[in-house]
Amino acid sequence: MRIPTVKTRWIGVNVSFWLGAVLVAIVPPADAQPPAEIEATAAFQPLIERADRAGLRVHASRHLVLVTDRPPRDGDGLDMLPPIFDEAFTVWCRHYGLDPADHAEWQALGCLVVDRDRFRAAGLLPDAVPDFTHGYCWFHRFWLADQSNPDYRRHLLLHEGVHAFTTTLLKLDTPTWYTEGIAEFLATHRLAATAPRFHQTPIPAAANDVEQLGRIETIARLRTAGETPSIDAVFRLRPTRHGTITSYAAAWAVVTFLTSHPRYAAAFATTERGPLDAGFTGRLTSRPDWDMAAVHRDFDAFTADLDYGYEFDRMAIDWSPGKPLPTNANAGDQVSLAVRPERGWQNSGWRLRTGQQYRLRASGRCIVGTAGGPESPTVLESEADGISIDWYRGRPIGRLLAAQWDATPAGGNRPTFSLLGDGPAITFTAITDGPLFLRINLQPGDRPTAHKSLAVSLALVPDG
Repeated sequence: MRIPTVKTRWIGVNVSFWLGAVLVAIVPPADAQPPAEIEATAAFQPLIERADRAGLRVHASRHLVLVTDRPPRDGDGLDMLPPIFDEAFTVWCRHYGLDPADHAEWQALGCLVVDRDRFRAAGLLPDAVPDFTHGYCWFHRFWLADQSNPDYRRHLLLHEGVHAFTTTLLKLDTPTWYTEGIAEFLATHRLAATAPRFHQTPIPAAANDVEQLGRIETIARLRTAGETPSIDAVFRLRPTRHGTITSYAAAWAVVTFLTSHPRYAAAFATTERGPLDAGFTGRLTSRPDWDMAAVHRDFDAFTADLDYGYEFDRMAIDWSPGKPLPTNANAGDQVSLAVRPERGWQNSGWRLRTGQQYRLRASGRCIVGTAGGPESPTVLESEADGISIDWYRGRPIGRLLAAQWDATPAGGNRPTFSLLGDGPAITFTAITDGPLFLRINLQPGDRPTAHKSLAVSLALVPDG
């Protein structure tokens, strides 16, 4: 968590907001100077000498000096954190279009803290640093509380490292959603067995890549509770002394969405190359190519389907209105289409009428994955009924799903896809004037290996 520029005064207030009660910062002027107790430059040698005198461990690389009082333990991996930080630094530079060679001398000093009093006694935790829960960054220096899980410890170190990077090299002073969201986005990674070990994975392929991070699980809990935030709500996030899991997850989701969605990635990247100041959100949302209604809809669809292995190119939705079914469909004629398992919701191209009944039939088989080890894999084929070898979101994988986009769901929840039916034979009533969407039930991470298609026919049910 980065608290802006000077030691701040905090007041507790109760705010009815999807994050619950928050602590609102009294933010000082952006040009205020840091207190003398915290150096704003990377003059670290005196601090390293203090650490040595206090018996603290010091691990260093080109871009990070890491000081800790954590007792040495076999396999704790602390000595590998600075080299991994260096690899991440290169990725961060490329994200912002910087040449890492131009910043070869840049360095941060991080303190991994078990006993805060020991760091205070060593002169390495100034009184100006507020009582942080997880981490705190001030220019080139940051502090983080030790974590029991090495993956989350590494993530937290990189999160604070992003704050140090953006604050010093880019003079970042953006709204909270971007400040915290970009730190989460650039810190989320998996660790490879060989160099380069740092692999940025904005949406991890598997839960064990980011053990205990919990961002995707948090969005899922909000979705289940009917509390998923709109993108506007995330834009309105305010700086807090102690960030919440929901606020970090929401900020991460928005930055990941805007950075990766094919409709918004170019505009967002252009905005990121401009001033990273308090006007950042306004400049983004006032662009002539920014369609707020479309952004809302795409973000709602993203949070509704977000899971490990989600790929935007596969899951991006065609929202075109579709054509009305041919008039002679009333006589029992039908239209045909194909549904592919490697893609998310697919627009049928046909527009339904509210209250009208329709009949859908599906045939054929598609490949939905493999079972067994890599030496003797078994190909999994599925008809529209699905196969019960595995289930996803309460239904067998491979099962055909039919839905429409519900812009005004009951209970005031965020817009989402409303399921009309599932399986090979569906008779349903349209809930809105709009296209029919179809997809095959699969976890997003399994879609890249799926292929072939189901054949689907759609017809009006004659009146009477």
